[in-house]
Amino acid sequence: MTIRHLLTTLCCLWVAVAAHADEGMWMLGNLDKGTRRTLKELGLKLPANKLYHPKKPSLKDAVVSFGGFCSGVVVSEDGLVLTNHHCGFSSIQQLSSLEHDYLQDGFVAKDRSQELPCPDLYVRFMLRQEDVTRRVLSAVKPGMDEFTRHNVTDSVCLAIEEEVYLRDSTLVGTVDAYYGGNEFWLSVYRDYNDVRLVFAPPTSVGKFGWDTDNWQWPRHTGDFAVFRIYASPQGNRPAPYSPDNVPYHPRYVAPVSLDGYQEGSFCMTLGYPGTTERYLSSFGIEEMMQGENQARIDVRGVKQAIWKREIDRRDSIRLKYASKYDESSNYWKNAIGMNRAIRRLHVLEKKRALEADVRQWIRDTPEERARLLHLFTDLELNYKSRREANRAQAYFMEAFLNGPELVQLAFNILNFDVEGEHDMVVAALEAIADQYADLDLDIDKEVFAAMLDEYRRQVPPDYLPLNYLAIDTLYGGNSRTYVDSLYARSELVTPRGLKRFLERDTTFNLYEDPAISLVIDLITKAFEMNLQMQQASLNIERDERLLTAALRRMNRSRNFYPDANSTLRLSFGTVCGYTPFDGAHYNYYTTTKGILEKVKAHAGDTDFAVQPELLDLLTSGDFGRYADRDGQMKVCFISNNDITGGNSGSAMFNDRGELLGLAFDGNWEAMSSDLMYEPKTQRCIGVDIRYILFIMEKYGKAAHLVEEMVGE
Repeated sequence: MTIRHLLTTLCCLWVAVAAHADEGMWMLGNLDKGTRRTLKELGLKLPANKLYHPKKPSLKDAVVSFGGFCSGVVVSEDGLVLTNHHCGFSSIQQLSSLEHDYLQDGFVAKDRSQELPCPDLYVRFMLRQEDVTRRVLSAVKPGMDEFTRHNVTDSVCLAIEEEVYLRDSTLVGTVDAYYGGNEFWLSVYRDYNDVRLVFAPPTSVGKFGWDTDNWQWPRHTGDFAVFRIYASPQGNRPAPYSPDNVPYHPRYVAPVSLDGYQEGSFCMTLGYPGTTERYLSSFGIEEMMQGENQARIDVRGVKQAIWKREIDRRDSIRLKYASKYDESSNYWKNAIGMNRAIRRLHVLEKKRALEADVRQWIRDTPEERARLLHLFTDLELNYKSRREANRAQAYFMEAFLNGPELVQLAFNILNFDVEGEHDMVVAALEAIADQYADLDLDIDKEVFAAMLDEYRRQVPPDYLPLNYLAIDTLYGGNSRTYVDSLYARSELVTPRGLKRFLERDTTFNLYEDPAISLVIDLITKAFEMNLQMQQASLNIERDERLLTAALRRMNRSRNFYPDANSTLRLSFGTVCGYTPFDGAHYNYYTTTKGILEKVKAHAGDTDFAVQPELLDLLTSGDFGRYADRDGQMKVCFISNNDITGGNSGSAMFNDRGELLGLAFDGNWEAMSSDLMYEPKTQRCIGVDIRYILFIMEKYGKAAHLVEEMVGE
């Protein structure tokens, strides 16, 4: 072999390793030798048992599931937790008022007595993972139909989870399905429910760019917030909120790096990604595009336009609706970007090409042909069978169950368990009370009427609930007149109706309230849709599982990572820029210069409004120890780490396991990444830890917190 050929071969091998390394959301409790070797080859200096160890302190002990919907990282011996501002947004809003507007002005606890308890917020630590596949699947018998399979596997999973609780009531055991239900793993967690707000930047930092910049690169958003975990004074154990609780002392603290990164620097992300569908068939992707995604785009676009108009008009409405709008618009824009990227990146064509290979392998392999010959035909027929009902259901969920808040309140009250455990009853009451506190009836009526009209426009008449008959016969087809009448007659538009129900007022029949009657009609229609799709859905679930298993058998030498399912995952790769389209290249970082440029370019746009004192600080260039080697203040950076929703707030570590920043977003060009990883364009956007510390110390005057995290 010539030197030239040798170099070419080595280069190809390196590219193959690098491409493999960038893709994947790997289970820490199931890192095989090949993945560990790839980590080392890419530059990781930590031994694998420093990433995960079920009995000894390791890096996974510094990473938390934040509230069950985001991720976070512990950065001090006294339980300080960093997460994204948008992850803490709801709690910050809940603690805000017109007198203390922590959304607009930010919040700093000067000492621990000023830290604010966050009701309903918790953090979750994973202690260990265990493969329980053999035990779960031992209950599955040959010839068992999908419905029965579900029941028996669920029963075994519940039994395993119960065993964890019986051994230690402070633990939570969760058995999750992997690879479409081909494997099952137990994760054991410990939850801490006393979590307090410590520091939040103003939204001009934490949400800089708002919807305009969401899912976009280049980015200049200081998307971070700081909380503290509290524990019982006896033994560092979980405890409900009490003024007597003390700061939690973690098993492991993530060290913070001020050294920054370069192009090609090793970067790994630890967090709790929500859901991906990398093994979903092309038929399933088509259904998602036309159903769930398109419904989200159409319906939320209507609702959010009403909310945004009123948020911009009144501060009182902004405080009530900012968090709801933020949550809704995030995945509205995600759906737009996903459908666009599926088409632009030819995801369906790539899936179909892969499926053609699987089809051929099945035909060429006698034992596979005997059991899977009709796999793709069955998938196609069953998806086609439920297409119309599935699409209608997607619009139904968005228009009604995610639409008018009166419907949500009525549904929650209808399902309220008065006889439940005390803590559960109190928590449910508090949640309903919070929803009433953030409800504006005039806005909700306008939203409701718009949802009724949008749903009618999008679905065939067969999928209209019974209330449309009343709209047409009693109200002349006018949705707003119907809505006005409904709200005028319902006792549930205020907490008074709930109070009468709980006090067992004999003059009030809950089931005769028009809002409850409406919800019952909606439940009936939803049940009809589910019943119509039931058999097709069971068949699809079975065949998608069989397809995933076949794909893994066809490529036995390849190490497949499982789809994300809100369990702790590791992704790794490098800090690197990318080329989004011909003739353009994006750098791997942004600086404070970009903030100043955007403020000037978007003058008068509230999405880019920044306090004068912060502009003065950024203009001064006084960045101290947080400046990069070139004297600039880095704000955000990107890597090719594999992430999805739920990774928000995930720790981004360097090769020594030191914190570089917090992941908070993906990029617009690769919004189809939940379905297929795109190595050339997919990027994880993170906020630089040095910018976080700079804002805390120089703008927030919270040097005491910075010292707690990194020392003087």
